[in-house]
Amino acid sequence: MKQIEMIAELLHIEESQVKNTLKLLEEGNTVPFIARYRKEMTKGLDEEQIRQISEQYEYQMNLEKRKEDVARLIETQGKLTDEIKAQLQACVKLSQVEDIYRPYQQKRKTRATEAIAKGLEPLADWMLKMPKYGSVEEEAQKYVQDSVSSIQEAIQGACDIIAERVSDDASIRQKFYDSMMNYGKIVTKEKKKHEDEKKVYRMYYDFASRVSSIPTHCIMAINRAEKEKVITVNIEFDAQYAINNAIYRFTRKHESCAKEYVEMGVIDGCQRLIIPSIENQIRKELTEKAQQASMDVFSMNLERLLLQPPLKDKIILGFDPAFRTGCKLAVIDRMGNMLTVSVIYPHQPNAKVEAAKKELERLITQYHVEVIAIGNGTASRESEKFVAEFLKEKKLDVSFVLVSEAGASVYSASTLAREEFPDLHVEQRSAISIARRLMDPLTELIKIDPQSIGVGQYQHDLPAKQLKQRLEFVVSKAVNLVGVNINTASVELLKNISGLSSGAASSIVEYRAEHGQITSRAQIKKIPKIGAKSFEQAAGFLRVLDSSEPLDQSAIHPESYDKAYQILKLLGLEASDLGSEKAIEAVNKINQEEILRQVDIDEYTLKDILDAICAPLRDYRDSFDKVMLRSDILELEDLKIGEKLQGTVRNVVDFGAFVDIGLHEDGLVHISNMTKERFSHPSEIVSVGDIVTVWVKKIDEEKQKVQLTMINPA
Repeated sequence: MKQIEMIAELLHIEESQVKNTLKLLEEGNTVPFIARYRKEMTKGLDEEQIRQISEQYEYQMNLEKRKEDVARLIETQGKLTDEIKAQLQACVKLSQVEDIYRPYQQKRKTRATEAIAKGLEPLADWMLKMPKYGSVEEEAQKYVQDSVSSIQEAIQGACDIIAERVSDDASIRQKFYDSMMNYGKIVTKEKKKHEDEKKVYRMYYDFASRVSSIPTHCIMAINRAEKEKVITVNIEFDAQYAINNAIYRFTRKHESCAKEYVEMGVIDGCQRLIIPSIENQIRKELTEKAQQASMDVFSMNLERLLLQPPLKDKIILGFDPAFRTGCKLAVIDRMGNMLTVSVIYPHQPNAKVEAAKKELERLITQYHVEVIAIGNGTASRESEKFVAEFLKEKKLDVSFVLVSEAGASVYSASTLAREEFPDLHVEQRSAISIARRLMDPLTELIKIDPQSIGVGQYQHDLPAKQLKQRLEFVVSKAVNLVGVNINTASVELLKNISGLSSGAASSIVEYRAEHGQITSRAQIKKIPKIGAKSFEQAAGFLRVLDSSEPLDQSAIHPESYDKAYQILKLLGLEASDLGSEKAIEAVNKINQEEILRQVDIDEYTLKDILDAICAPLRDYRDSFDKVMLRSDILELEDLKIGEKLQGTVRNVVDFGAFVDIGLHEDGLVHISNMTKERFSHPSEIVSVGDIVTVWVKKIDEEKQKVQLTMINPA
């Protein structure tokens, strides 16, 4: 199939991988299930590749359908030729199909349609034949009648028809498109009157960049600045070259009495119709490309935020900072249960510093608090300073960390939060959420609309529906990568598990409430709303930790249990040996080729089973940097140029990364200061949550900002 061939070429994979993936999707398998448990069919494609195959196939099918529709519509007019059929078949983009259909589609009211209605099309046809002899004026006189009042009006109408035919010519449009896209420049200029007091868009007051290589974040910024009427935007290119090509196409340099008027019509068609149209098309394509890049960045950052390693077995105090209304505190135990809530006033205008210290000391001592999680919103750095000085003064062995509170207020005011903590105020719920975000980011952040988490760039300029779908995919991917404990997982977590609907997730929680703990994966089949297909898709991601079947706690799918036991036998192990030193030693010694010969299994499933035998409870998140706990705080005046620091990456954008080094504002590592090696995007170097070594490059005391570098200046 042509579509499969094109997708394989586009994604640089084999046609069999595309074909098998599409077959699996058609059979109702989910992306996480295919990525984890059907690697032998996809040859190890990951979730992103499978998503891209699905999206590209849908686009290709829509493209084919549109080609068929256009061919049918042209045929109904009796104008479909073999040449048009060939042109349609050669199209690889929907915009190309629309250009071919352009001359045949019903026109809205234009100057040309009005001229045609006045009967001037034969005059335009006569002029386009480039007659050598005769007089255009004399020919035009024949059309002066009730609806055409003069020779000049007749000639102008004919020129308008010629202009529209030029605009409808697919090959001419392509020439303008190529000229603009490959050789044009996006040029922006500052408007005389505008509202940009903080000069947010200063770099675009006088800016130029090649269309073909303009960075995607620049496109988003230009679009926003234009929308806010700060700048004007144009595409500058060698228009005359493309216009000359159009003139030649319609006149072939023939000498004719109509040459002057034909050229006039061609130039008008190029300048009035084609150039604005192609410029709009290119701007639209650039915007779509930039939006896609922004969604990619948002998705990547969200995934890493969700997959930050949990801080296990700690008693945590959540600290929700504020000035006037006081800082809300909440202590949670090692399981995330609320122990107590409180409020202190360490800041102006209602500062009660000594009372705040006394209450904070009481909570830490009484509940044996080990870590303080401080929300990074309003008054966060003031609160961080207060906590750091307090801990130093009291000589307490307690660490603190700044936690993103993006979306915490959204959760706190939600129905879910009200059901969970009906007797608490919104701010108290927020403090609990901040503490839980540190304990288990995935479990807590899953409760919040991903668009409210705020790790994107220009997210409010993105198409809402597409962004929502993409972020929901990321959430599902993250939950399934980690897996869930079926006996403790919330409905919010469970409904993101492969194969489970919201109804099925609620059914699991209701079943637990009625029957007590689920004791095996086999028991899941008894839960209402969990059919055979749902069980197949979900079972491997649902862990039963205290099951009598040891494999139920692992990522091994029940369909592979027989194979797993065969492998255990060949290794000289029992199921009770899972995760032991004995198991690890046995796996390290075996010859995988020998097992593949003795057990009817593929290499991908074998590797996954061996990994599970070594570490059945392995958490995918353990491969990432652990959260960096702090016991001090930095002020801008503490910094020196060239100083070496460690920090946490908070956001990755097209032009660099923002790193938390303990200042009020995150420092920026510009893309040019990341590495001396060649790379195309900051995401190839760092991810959200990474702990990185940086050096201070520049300090702007006026703006209270610092520029950082990851390249050792020594």
